[in-house]
Amino acid sequence: MLFKILLLLCLGCFSGASDSGIVEGTESKPHSRPYMVSLQRQERQHHCGGALVRKDFVLTSAHCNNSELGLTAVLGAHNIKKEEKSQQRIQVARYHVHPNYKDGLYGFDVMLLKLKTNSILNKYVKPIGLPKKDKRILANIKCSVAGWGMRFPRTAASDVLRESAVKTRFVHECKNIWRDSFNSSQMICTHSSGKKGGICKGDSGGPLICGRDAQGIAAYTLQDKCDDPKYPHVFMKIPSFVQWIKEVMKKRD
Repeated sequence: MLFKILLLLCLGCFSGASDSGIVEGTESKPHSRPYMVSLQRQERQHHCGGALVRKDFVLTSAHCNNSELGLTAVLGAHNIKKEEKSQQRIQVARYHVHPNYKDGLYGFDVMLLKLKTNSILNKYVKPIGLPKKDKRILANIKCSVAGWGMRFPRTAASDVLRESAVKTRFVHECKNIWRDSFNSSQMICTHSSGKKGGICKGDSGGPLICGRDAQGIAAYTLQDKCDDPKYPHVFMKIPSFVQWIKEVMKKRD
């Protein structure tokens, strides 16, 4: 079954996941992506990526949910193994998993995290904009991804933030390869702008940036072969979830 070769891209999540990061990318200019968030478990272990979308909310993947043990959002970071003065460590207060998400399936893989306290916005910490509802995302659009994790399959995660240029692919290309696991109404996929590159394990929940806005949320790729250029990397399509995101952020909880 195809499910057996898919890889959910969080560190330490179930479904056979392992360590991860940006494949064939380059080290980001420190603090050039102030919206990036490292979601960490106990003992400051990187678990998933995320994007700050408001001073008190982080957008990430539903399969990154770790509500039983808790997560800490680390903002303003470049090297997550150092205690940089720019960093803000804020506990997650509430986990808003999309109501239609089911463990082990790939649809509705979206989650909003309400922070315990508001982040302090400055040159190191800034939210990323959200696209308009149902905005169409065309093929061959230049985008970028970033995260902390594996540079190659089955290697150690990266201490520093890394990034890679990618391009969006045609829907039929994504569908032909991923078959029933790819839902074009909720997902988009990418390929590297070079021979190979993009997301790997540990990059789950990180944003796909096209222009000034976040257009996707890193979801899955091929098990143990995230550097195989034949297989596109899949993202949840944020425009399909903008209305739900805004409704959650309006709530007073």
